[in-house]
Amino acid sequence: MKQMILVASLLAVSPAMAQNSAAPSPSSVAVQNAWARATTRNAQSGGIFLTLTDKGAPDRLVGVTTPVAAMAQLHQSVNDNGVMKMDAVPALDLPPGKPVELKPGGYHIMLMGLKQQLKPGDTFPVTLNFAKAPQVTATVTVGKAGAS
Repeated sequence: MKQMILVASLLAVSPAMAQNSAAPSPSSVAVQNAWARATTRNAQSGGIFLTLTDKGAPDRLVGVTTPVAAMAQLHQSVNDNGVMKMDAVPALDLPPGKPVELKPGGYHIMLMGLKQQLKPGDTFPVTLNFAKAPQVTATVTVGKAGAS
């Protein structure tokens, strides 16, 4: 009889335990076409370009990390009286259902303190952090130098 009570107790507890150990829910932000330009052998900086689509409530990209660089920051290229420059931005708004493209000449992820040369055909991970959605790790494919 004690064994039946023990088995019944375990069966009653198991569903609750299974719910607590479930995998985290997938992010509501999709990452597509993540790529970077190839760099020269001693380059200290590079860039990542990609498209983000928020499939949930309004969100913001608030941080980026990758093992190929000492630091990764969200940047925006701006034309300041005919002079192009890049400014770091703290976050990027992601309106629901509208793809946001990070591309050369606009928003992009700036890699500083590269730890290795980025060679055509290589891949590496980048982890994107959002204000609300779970973080997403995407695979970046390196294209040719000067690629667009």
